Amino acid sequence: MLDERKLAVLRAIVEDYVFTIEPVGSKSLVDRHGLDVSPATIRNDMAVLEEQGFIAQPHTSAGRVPTDKGYRLFVDRLSSVKPMSAAERRAIETFLAGAYSLDEVVDRTVRLLAQLTRQVAVVQYPLLSQSRVRHIELVSLSPRRVLLILITDTGRVEQDVVELPEDADNESVSHLRAVLNACLDGHKLTDAANTVAGLADRIAVAERPNASAVFSVLLDSLAERHEERVVFGGTANLAAPDFANGLRDVLEALEEQVVLMRLLGESASPSALTVRIGAETGLEGTSVVAAAYDAGGQAVARLGVLGPTRMDYPGTMGAVRAVARYVGRILGES
Repeated sequence: MLDERKLAVLRAIVEDYVFTIEPVGSKSLVDRHGLDVSPATIRNDMAVLEEQGFIAQPHTSAGRVPTDKGYRLFVDRLSSVKPMSAAERRAIETFLAGAYSLDEVVDRTVRLLAQLTRQVAVVQYPLLSQSRVRHIELVSLSPRRVLLILITDTGRVEQDVVELPEDADNESVSHLRAVLNACLDGHKLTDAANTVAGLADRIAVAERPNASAVFSVLLDSLAERHEERVVFGGTANLAAPDFANGLRDVLEALEEQVVLMRLLGESASPSALTVRIGAETGLEGTSVVAAAYDAGGQAVARLGVLGPTRMDYPGTMGAVRAVARYVGRILGES
């Protein structure tokens, strides 16, 4: 266990290295951080930190830099993340609130996170399996074709054209729409399929052939989807010198949806904020800060940023947490 002074030295080394990108020496720590001890004492503390693997000396006569273990302890000992200013919070809310669809929300979220953190932003679309039916619309396209629109509480919109075996007038289409919404509104998509299977008795015998065609297409839409869609942005930030050695691996990870999902981690409670550093990500010199976002009080997906281990962790964590909260609020109100 490290005493408070050695923890303060480690914290100062992390903060200075993140800011300067230069190895940190004992004299600069005394000058910049007012530690009230001599450079010799700081050197002794740094020797202990190095022996225990929290910092390293990149080359002879150089200062010290944090290791993955050092960053891990720094993050674990953070008393609080950096809060967003009132102006930043207003800007986030205004920017995201201008979105008119789920696709636009996700697109704006990716751009916003990349701008706020200067890292690569990654956003997962809400999982259909975690969504509930908000509304089902049927639109007549012709006597034997209707457009089926499924809208979820997370903003997902699924559309399918249904080919009907018989002509359908507006009255029969309206009746079918009413039955579907009365029986499915508020149901989780994974539960709604069982309800659809028992709806035939609510439909007049003469209208059941058309209703069955609609039910069949709707069941396909309600079936649990295994694809997990992830989008990312801010790849220009990979030009940072920190990625010089591991850039190839990072670029390959961005091309693989499964890898991105693994990096973001499993969905947890809406308040969960996770930080994975260096070797914990499986990517050299790379850290991931991620948070779940919710809709209606339930975590439905995750978002986060991918960047070098030399990262402003308090600021990045604050930005990711704030954006996740606003995305959840907007989806909950949509």
